[in-house]
Amino acid sequence: MNAREVLSRISGTTASTRRTRRQISKEIAAEKREAVLALAYELIDCDPGSRWIAYELIQNHPATRDKITATEVERLGEGLSSWSGVDAFACFLSGPAWREGHVCDAVIRRWAKSKDRWWRRAALVSTVPLNVRARGGSGDAGRTLAVCELLKGDRDEMVVKALSWALRALAKPDPAAVRQFMEKFADELAPLAKREVRNKLTTGLKNPRH
Repeated sequence: MNAREVLSRISGTTASTRRTRRQISKEIAAEKREAVLALAYELIDCDPGSRWIAYELIQNHPATRDKITATEVERLGEGLSSWSGVDAFACFLSGPAWREGHVCDAVIRRWAKSKDRWWRRAALVSTVPLNVRARGGSGDAGRTLAVCELLKGDRDEMVVKALSWALRALAKPDPAAVRQFMEKFADELAPLAKREVRNKLTTGLKNPRH
């Protein structure tokens, strides 16, 4: 199967596309990881808007997912240029790979120090699968807050929103750690991040209705 075959079968709503993706995952289940990676690379090159499909194909192919390397993860992230692409990359691919030890802390720290806003966002969103149970996380304040500290003073809108998300995701499994972080760096965090995280800690919602 090649990228054009996959793309020719994708149409309609996100729900119908996901149904098609599940069917394709069944069809490629016996493929070697090299073939699945090649398909994912080709999908991204042919249609950057289909990144999330490529990432879901990898996520749902155990032979590829369970042996993914940092080099492969970074290759799959080349050319990231939108919040949706970054979030799919971090939630489906880099975050789980980091959690499972296929990507080391140093790689995520390097992304956090990148001049590219999208890699900085990717570093923060990669913490979400560490902390959200629905994404396989159980809580990891140490790694999450280390990344947040590196980017606490960043004022790029895409990074500020990702910092808020990272802290809000950690707030459920470890609210005490988030409160301590907020108190320690209150003068350095962007107002939006402080407001949303404080709302989450006090009401359980990012933006509660009044």
